[in-house]
Amino acid sequence: MTPAAVERPHVNGVPLAGAGEAPTAAELRQRACTELLRQAAIGQGLLPADDPPPRDGAISEAAGAAIERLLDAALQLPEPSEDACRRHHAAHAARYAVGERVQARHVLFAVTPGLDVNALRRRAEACLLDVRGGGERFAAAAAASSNCPSGAHGGDLGWLAQEDCAPEFARELFGRAEVGVLPRLVHSRFGLHVVEVLARRPGRVPPYEQVRAAVAQSLRQRSFATALSQYLRLLAGQARMAGVDLDGAATPLVQ
Repeated sequence: MTPAAVERPHVNGVPLAGAGEAPTAAELRQRACTELLRQAAIGQGLLPADDPPPRDGAISEAAGAAIERLLDAALQLPEPSEDACRRHHAAHAARYAVGERVQARHVLFAVTPGLDVNALRRRAEACLLDVRGGGERFAAAAAASSNCPSGAHGGDLGWLAQEDCAPEFARELFGRAEVGVLPRLVHSRFGLHVVEVLARRPGRVPPYEQVRAAVAQSLRQRSFATALSQYLRLLAGQARMAGVDLDGAATPLVQ
């Protein structure tokens, strides 16, 4: 007997990867979510039915705009209450510190067009494992492997403020207490980073009234993420899918 052919990952027949691609499970989930939303936009008449399917995970500009309109209509987000904002600030006041500084160094594995991302991730993970052994390994790894000019100086980034960093990079460095090599890779728009925090200088925590707008925006973002997750689970429960698990739900009353 010959083994049964493995069905390629798809959403309602639209493939999630090209013949020569091998996306990770996380990348497949991201592509599946985007494709579910693209198809929902078509179903709602917000996008022409002949919109081209994604290529290498990238959708058309028209599809991106249509998905934004779809989510604006589908996700009903309540405005955070004053009480909710105050409770959130009391529990997470350090996140809104002003003047916090972090001394760090990194090894950057840059993502460039045509690069084998899976191979790059394996290299980055091997580097992370190696530098956690301590000694002079970090500086040597930065000099040998980093795609950042700082590699010539052992990966040293100096003292950083939040505004010095891309937001997704800053989220992993600031408002925390850990010092040393971070136990996970840091993902940013530039690629994959192996990061060591050498020292921290705590910032000043402003009173709630000074950061109320930022607190409210944090709660809006959290509400958006929750509502989007529920909506995607609903769409997944109604779709024909293979090769990716989004924990689909067949009812809009998703808990």
